Amino acid sequence: MDVLSRLERLPLGRPHYRLLFLLGLGWALDAMDVGLISFTLPALSREFGLSPVQAGLLGSAGLLGMLLGASLGGRLADRSGRKAVVGYSLFLAGFGSLLTALAPGLGWVYLFRFLTGLGLGAELPVAASLMGEFSPRAHRGRMVVLLEAFWAVGWLLAALVGYLLVPGLGWRAAFLVGALPALYAAYLRLSLPESPRWLLAQGRLKEAEDVVAAWEKAFPHPLPPASPVPSPRAYPYAALFRPPLLRRTLFLSLAWFALNAGYYGAFIWLPSLLVAQGYTLVRSLEYVLLITLAQVPGYLAAAFLVERLGRRPVLVAFLAFSALAACLLSRASSPGEVLLFGSLLSFFNLGAWGAIYAYTPELFPTALRGSGAGLVAAVGRVGGIVAPYATGALLPALGPGGVLALHGGLLLLAGLFAFGVGVETRGRPLEEG
Repeated sequence: MDVLSRLERLPLGRPHYRLLFLLGLGWALDAMDVGLISFTLPALSREFGLSPVQAGLLGSAGLLGMLLGASLGGRLADRSGRKAVVGYSLFLAGFGSLLTALAPGLGWVYLFRFLTGLGLGAELPVAASLMGEFSPRAHRGRMVVLLEAFWAVGWLLAALVGYLLVPGLGWRAAFLVGALPALYAAYLRLSLPESPRWLLAQGRLKEAEDVVAAWEKAFPHPLPPASPVPSPRAYPYAALFRPPLLRRTLFLSLAWFALNAGYYGAFIWLPSLLVAQGYTLVRSLEYVLLITLAQVPGYLAAAFLVERLGRRPVLVAFLAFSALAACLLSRASSPGEVLLFGSLLSFFNLGAWGAIYAYTPELFPTALRGSGAGLVAAVGRVGGIVAPYATGALLPALGPGGVLALHGGLLLLAGLFAFGVGVETRGRPLEEG
């Protein structure tokens, strides 16, 4: 019996949940670091006297690093393995956050946010690929969405750090907490297994057999009968830009671009937009903390639905409802409406993130999974880089409501592009891509 057939026949069990927790904790720490810029932006703006454009550049600096990190991390994951990239990128992200806390001036803050983003961008698509490559076919989408659900945990931690520390201790204390991923990375490097699919693609059959054998020991015998699984094939990087992968690469890139632009443009600025509407800093942070709580049921709903309805329809529907919620939030005129429409935006938008992280790695074959997922994520980061800067530039002309409506339009575009991918991957063998 071949190695992949043995891996695929394993039922969902303790090793899968352990891997989910190991990757998820790193994912949450990453999300906390991304979220910290949102919750410290008003304090940073006050201390350095930032204009809206300069404040937007602070958000964009980290996302520029994520762009390069996603592209480089994906290529490295296909060459050097998933495990190494996840561990080293987490260390880089935490180290960058520590340096941000110690930055002697504004220019250094920009530089260290870029360095932090470099690590974050490399880690996220590779961790999603690793989770998918170990998960049983019937549960693969759900497990990747549950991994993405740790983003909500991290964002909630960022909101709590911002609410509890920033008003009294300042923004530097928040970024000191953000250095935790560097410490966790050392443990993670010792604990993560390497992907047997990647090992087989590299011709390292004995190592792949050892990983699968170790997992088999955690399950009671006899195990379910195995079904044949296609072996990984070699593909050149250029195959991403030729049929049949070209359409997937193009439309996924556009969907990632629009989703990143709509998400980061709205959520990085949300506390500041509420302040601009007349709320106090503390009250705006309270509202955003409550809005963030809606991310958790959004992820759980997406995790359930991607295995019932499929990846693409769930992604498209959640993006459409995200766009509607953003437009409603743009017209909110009372605290109750801000909380209601903000929570709906949080629910559907983060559920869409879970669906796209489940969908993306399944669209590429094993030999190109890291490269393909990293490439489209990198294109997406371009949208994330432009959006915070553009939000700051457009804020004086459009006002808080206008920029929120604009981001709603971007989320609708993301749904249209996701629909254009034209492929459903639920229930298909992962090697087919």
